[in-house]
Amino acid sequence: MYDVVVIGGGHAGVEAVAAAAKVGAKALLITLNLDDIGQMSCNPAIGGLGKGHIVREIDALDGLMGRIIDRSGIQFRVLNASKGAAVQGPRSQADRKLYKNVSRETLSEYQKKYNLTILEGSAENIILNNGIIEAVVLSNGEKIPTKSVILTTGTFLNGVIHIGTKNYPGGRYGANPSLGLSEFLKNQNFEVARLKTGTPARLNGKTINWSVLQRQDADIEPKPFSFLNDKIDIPQISCYITETNEITHQIIKDNIKKSAMYSGNISGVGPRYCPSIEDKVVRFADKNKHQIFLEPEGLDDDTVYPNGISTSLPEEVQEKFIRSMKGLESVEILRFGYAIEYDYVNPQELANTLETHKVKNLFLAGQINGTTGYEEAAGQGLVAGINAALKSLEIKENDGSLKKFVLGRDESYIGVMIDDLIHQGVSEPYRMFSSRAEYRMMLRADNADRRLTAKGFIAGCVSIERNDKFLAKMNLINKYKDIMQGLIATPQMLIKAGIHMNQDGIKRNALEILSFNTVNFQDLANIWEELKDIPKDIMEVINTDCKYYHYLKKQEEEIALFKKEENLNIPEDIDYLQVDGLSSELVEKFNKIKPATIGAALRIRGATPSSAIALLAYIKKQKK
Repeated sequence: MYDVVVIGGGHAGVEAVAAAAKVGAKALLITLNLDDIGQMSCNPAIGGLGKGHIVREIDALDGLMGRIIDRSGIQFRVLNASKGAAVQGPRSQADRKLYKNVSRETLSEYQKKYNLTILEGSAENIILNNGIIEAVVLSNGEKIPTKSVILTTGTFLNGVIHIGTKNYPGGRYGANPSLGLSEFLKNQNFEVARLKTGTPARLNGKTINWSVLQRQDADIEPKPFSFLNDKIDIPQISCYITETNEITHQIIKDNIKKSAMYSGNISGVGPRYCPSIEDKVVRFADKNKHQIFLEPEGLDDDTVYPNGISTSLPEEVQEKFIRSMKGLESVEILRFGYAIEYDYVNPQELANTLETHKVKNLFLAGQINGTTGYEEAAGQGLVAGINAALKSLEIKENDGSLKKFVLGRDESYIGVMIDDLIHQGVSEPYRMFSSRAEYRMMLRADNADRRLTAKGFIAGCVSIERNDKFLAKMNLINKYKDIMQGLIATPQMLIKAGIHMNQDGIKRNALEILSFNTVNFQDLANIWEELKDIPKDIMEVINTDCKYYHYLKKQEEEIALFKKEENLNIPEDIDYLQVDGLSSELVEKFNKIKPATIGAALRIRGATPSSAIALLAYIKKQKK
């Protein structure tokens, strides 16, 4: 008898089974192919804006993704590096083969350390006894008794691959779909619908004219994802940029009816924020070019991933429009792009632990919940794994209630994602952006450990070793903050030291002085000897905390005000176009639905607490 059985060896499944085992469960991972554990089915990259925050949160909770990419990343970059820490997004191009190998190695290490088993097989059904999970049934008829199940099936549920007018069953290229589990979910009256995603062609890098393309280098000092790592040892490579052009667009327009998306063959909705090249050409008809990022798939692999031309057009059309682009005139196509349509479950069927309402001890994580992306899947897998273990082991709080691991919107991007999914559902594949988080000033990538590691340790998913390292870091931060609290200077002293400051006569401590954008740590170290030996990583933490201090204080006041006045009425004659911060899509929905209150506006699909705060501020201003 297993405590937790995880079905699916993708990014959600890997995190789920590792987390469950670490909490103390006897855990089993069932995967169709042992060689595909940790497979990067589409883009060979981890992180980005919003997504990078999730990876750091996974790492803060002692998950695996951050450590795996640190051992397999071949181009580390911090996106928005010139902007504030709240909107910076760590990202790394991965060596596809190396990432998969490190994933398998990491799970092998966990097998030695925890009660974790991996089984190659196909799960086809789940047996219930009086509504309670009893066993998982494999395709060979074997029954595996278990207390709980986590489904992390990705795009495999009733998956169909489309290229032009051709289609065939498949979970991804070269893999069969899962059919039985889809029937199980429908038989249990889950709301099952269809979504679509896609992938571009793969190119032979030896046949690309790199000399005419714009080069994009890695950061000079690669910044690791994991809080456990200080540096990156993997050699770093460059990516390159080409563009579509008017000829490319005309080829696509002339053949648009041959696309699976536009021929009527696909009923599922695709991701709006990661559209196919056909969608880009149709939806953004005013644009005569789109950037395409040519990303090498490995240090010893000539395969190149052309990020930005996901497509389901026929092979001959793909070849034609790809070769119309600069640098790709003679390129060899190693594998053509395709779209894939698959079943997903309405995530409104879930609790905030990712357990389903209809079947107790059944948890769902990843694309089965309507999300897209490795990072979103992994974040859900981690939460589902922890909760499945806590419930199966009947671990209780001090008051006797069953312990649950729930992340709030004010605690993490993972919490934002799960809250969005279970309360708003999805009408298209859900992708994380920093704009979805109304508390993003607080939810920075740099402070993920300070937000989550202690909570993870209490839940049992964070190791003693990681917790000890975290506590040592916090002790250093607090030590130097205490020192800085006691270092006082007058405006006159600061002026003499070359630091411009208003001559207001106010004495300020070093933390207060550092909060000014014009002041850096070196300025203070020139005044006080005590600050010259601060470790670089601790210095960065304290600097960011100080720079964001006033913004956070203001945001906390706005949040408190919003919570207090959620029921405020919205005037019937309001002009939504005058409200700063509302997207045109949201303006259209508000005008159509005409919500009566701020709370009603917030519950409209696509609205976020930040848009409600914008409404609230506008109404207050108009009243004044």
